[in-house]
Amino acid sequence: MSAAPVAPPGPGATADQGPLRELSRRAFVEHVMGLPVSVHVRGDVEGPEVRTAVSQVFGLLRRADSVFSTWRHDSDLMKVRRGELSTEAAHPWLAEVEALCVAAAARTGGLFTADYAPETGHDPTGLVKGWAVEKAAAHLSHVPRISFCVNAGGDLVAGAGQGAAPTTWHVGIEDPEHPGSVRATVPLSRGGLATSGAAARGAHIVDPRTAMALDRPGSASVWGPTLLWSDVWATALFVDPELGRRALEKTDPAYRCLVL
Repeated sequence: MSAAPVAPPGPGATADQGPLRELSRRAFVEHVMGLPVSVHVRGDVEGPEVRTAVSQVFGLLRRADSVFSTWRHDSDLMKVRRGELSTEAAHPWLAEVEALCVAAAARTGGLFTADYAPETGHDPTGLVKGWAVEKAAAHLSHVPRISFCVNAGGDLVAGAGQGAAPTTWHVGIEDPEHPGSVRATVPLSRGGLATSGAAARGAHIVDPRTAMALDRPGSASVWGPTLLWSDVWATALFVDPELGRRALEKTDPAYRCLVL
């Protein structure tokens, strides 16, 4: 997956204070779900509410990892796969994600699916990161007078807390042919942005029509109202840029894309 680093944000405002001439900022970073996750906060960053919300963000991501990780022997998903845990007894997040995977397959015309994986034949984890990061970031929306951006390995969700107008975060889309260089910049104030490709993680995306892993250059970035669906559509567009773009424009016109 190509990186989408957060550039220095632009000016913000609060509903009750007007434009803020000098916004304080803080960043919190942890390694969770197998990748670096950073939480960027601007505004009234010194209050205890910020520390509590950031702790809740990372706590939820760690819990999601304990439920869905394919690298942890004791995760709910792996126990279900081995027949040691029934789906009814597993964490309810498993059923929630399964339902979203079914919806994603229908929404993308089958370009995104959990119904094929090279080793297991079924793998819902392609949807988990966007879903979990968005769910975790919701904790920050309850904090007064801040704006925030959560960056999980290049997939981002941005928003604002109570009484605050969102900051515009300028997100760089990495050039997949020249790692470390920025090909385009996307302004993001609310919603999500996701990028899919093989440059960083290798051939981890499977074309469900051929059951073949895709090991080709390029990337697909999608941004819009939610990170969950931006992530789904980014995968679909990398699988088939032409069909994916047509399906996106027809089904979810509120989302925008950049295919490189």
